[in-house]
Amino acid sequence: MSPETDVSRRSFLRGAVGAAGGVAAVAAALSPLKDLDTSQLSVEQFLQKHYKEMSKEDMDKVLERIARQVEERHHVRPEVRDIKPMDGVEFAYALNLGKCIGCRKCVHACVAENNQSRSPEIQYIRVLEMPKGSIDVEKGNHHYDRPEVPDKDHFYMPIQCHQCADAPCVSVCPVEATWTEPDGITVVDYDWCIGCRYCEAACPYWARRFNFSEPEIPDKDINPNMAYLSNRPRHKGVMEKCTFCLHRTREGKMPACLEVCPVGARHFGNLADSKSEVAQILQKKRVFVLKEELKTLPRFYYFFDEDYYDEEEQPR
Repeated sequence: MSPETDVSRRSFLRGAVGAAGGVAAVAAALSPLKDLDTSQLSVEQFLQKHYKEMSKEDMDKVLERIARQVEERHHVRPEVRDIKPMDGVEFAYALNLGKCIGCRKCVHACVAENNQSRSPEIQYIRVLEMPKGSIDVEKGNHHYDRPEVPDKDHFYMPIQCHQCADAPCVSVCPVEATWTEPDGITVVDYDWCIGCRYCEAACPYWARRFNFSEPEIPDKDINPNMAYLSNRPRHKGVMEKCTFCLHRTREGKMPACLEVCPVGARHFGNLADSKSEVAQILQKKRVFVLKEELKTLPRFYYFFDEDYYDEEEQPR
């Protein structure tokens, strides 16, 4: 945390509360700056410490508050935890484009697992229908609607957060509401985000999502297994994104999108372990990343099986 961050967010809020006498005044002061819905936020929530500054006791109080709010709204008592990264782990994804059939089951499994709004539905994963022979994403169709997939003249490219080692979304955030964790996952603190959307503009992979309206999730669809930096419910006016299902992966499970894939196109693991499946893929396959020229150093890799195309049909 830098002194500049403290001044730009918390000190401003404290000053507004002291001078104006309440949350309503703070909300009015902030309203020209963003679309953050402050109507349900307490003074405690406004003045919460940055994640990196919180003690265990601080975090326990925050987790209890979140659990209480979820229960009041959705009539489900969740288990909300602060799950820390494991030592010696750097997560990465590898996706076999030669196997992906464009069924979008990954998209909907992600929505269900991560408590994403259903109305409007927020999706972290976009699947592009791509013409064979090209990996130019500008030629991809986000909105294909075919009764049957795959189509013989196309292949399919899912795109989500690439968990960049040099993430432009992190560098532009004016209040350090987003950062990259030691295991390579870029996270967002929804209680710290001010909704400026700079990160959305900076991301070259269309991976950030903004809540323009209050997210809606039916009570029956709430996933009660939650983490502070992952899939706890969000509110209007904040950004959200894929976190490699850190509430699962930091406990040795696989991301929901991988588990639901019917063709085994998705591979996930620890790059720091040379014997892991994902590390072996990087060693043995001809992998590539999107927009390599931007030097964001994604931890999301793509590859084709060697026999997917004849030599003259190799994507370019």
